[in-house]
Amino acid sequence: MEAAQIMLTEEQRELRDALRRFFADRSPAAEVRRLMETAEGHDPKVWAQMAGQLGLQGLAIAEEHGGAGFGMRELAVVFEEMGRAVVCSPFLATITAAAALEAGEGGHDLLPGIADGTTIATLAVAEEDGDWDPGAVSAAFADGVLRGTKSFVLDGHVADLVLVAARDADGVGVYAVEDAAALARSNLPTLDQTRKLARIGLDGVAARRVGGEDALRRALDVAAVALAAESLGGAQRTLDMTVEYAKVRHQFGRPIGSFQAIKHRCADMFVLVESARSAVLHAAAVADENPELLPAAAALAKAYCTDAYFHTAGEAIQLHGGIGFTWEHDAHLYFKRAQSSRQLFGSPDRYRERLAALAGLTGAGAAP
Repeated sequence: MEAAQIMLTEEQRELRDALRRFFADRSPAAEVRRLMETAEGHDPKVWAQMAGQLGLQGLAIAEEHGGAGFGMRELAVVFEEMGRAVVCSPFLATITAAAALEAGEGGHDLLPGIADGTTIATLAVAEEDGDWDPGAVSAAFADGVLRGTKSFVLDGHVADLVLVAARDADGVGVYAVEDAAALARSNLPTLDQTRKLARIGLDGVAARRVGGEDALRRALDVAAVALAAESLGGAQRTLDMTVEYAKVRHQFGRPIGSFQAIKHRCADMFVLVESARSAVLHAAAVADENPELLPAAAALAKAYCTDAYFHTAGEAIQLHGGIGFTWEHDAHLYFKRAQSSRQLFGSPDRYRERLAALAGLTGAGAAP
């Protein structure tokens, strides 16, 4: 039994078990490798099943908007299981966009399409410098159209709905581009082939305002917690595969797991995983019960969990020996996902700076 399992409700554990079976069947390593090479980067049939059979896209969307009305705790369970299986899906991008819509003053009419799985959505914030700080946004909205360029847009190449962070006379706002075909989109090369990123040209594209900077920041906080939970799932899986390997790999006539040095390194991995679990559970609870405290909890979870994942994935490769470095072994899938997760939405260092600022320890800005 995993530590902290008792902190999940019976319903959440049932959700976890159902998801683990679903992703084991729909996202085995061979399927992940296949999807990495496709232009879409995900399986539309599985996306439809996630919505129709499991209701995942609408899980945390309010019932009046077509969703199930659950919260971040349930979403964290979903993302943890997706991280375990390195699922190739625009789910993170879509959930982030949905969070911006729910927190905004407009655009609620777009949520039912997300909830039923017919709309893939994404949030475009960063520009050419890769800065996710809302204060760094330079794209502009004027006279009913957007101008500028967005980069590192998660699943921007397949999104039906793109929410764009742009400046107007009132500051930074969130603008919905519902005619995604009007956008100039191109894929970016990535280290992590399981996660697609795009560059989007906005010049002259019609859009409508759906929220202000508060909605944007709320969405980024939700995304940070979701990514932390996904990283927890990946870290747990790299620990599991390493322990399993240490039991069956023999050197000098005995399993390598019997050597004290290997035991210590696995124990260190375990501590990282369980500390990450605590950070995710805390951040998810804060999101549901004390949203005014979410910025600090999200910053802590994102910084710690993505670093923990990166470390456990690296240890998994090291402790698997020569085979861990090969393309044929799955360890590299987790290592690359861990590296991309560290940088997505802002590096761990940026989130630590944000946490320090929120705690009044520095004069740094409060943005990722």
